[in-house]
Amino acid sequence: MQRAVPFLVVGGALAVALGLLTSIGWVLSWLLGLGLTTFAVYGWDKARAKTGGWRVPETTLHVLALAGGVVGAWAGRAVFRHKTRKREFTVVLTIATVAWAAVLVVTTD
Repeated sequence: MQRAVPFLVVGGALAVALGLLTSIGWVLSWLLGLGLTTFAVYGWDKARAKTGGWRVPETTLHVLALAGGVVGAWAGRAVFRHKTRKREFTVVLTIATVAWAAVLVVTTD
């Protein structure tokens, strides 16, 4: 979880900027900010997997998805072909998708 904090801060900063600069609402701003950050983290981790070096822990990827980066996680899996064979990722992303879809339903006018 501790390794996820810097990524969550970046995603949160993007969300605040989107919330202040657009009229899309705070929930969508959060999902976009975290989604963009999560997508970038998936890409970075895939590059590190190919070249060696420090990798992003799987728990961090799960935390980012559950915190709101679910769209970026699905996109990162598809674009970078990263973590596609791990059933655990599919389960966590499915749970995060359902949870955030429920949040959107409840908070959307």
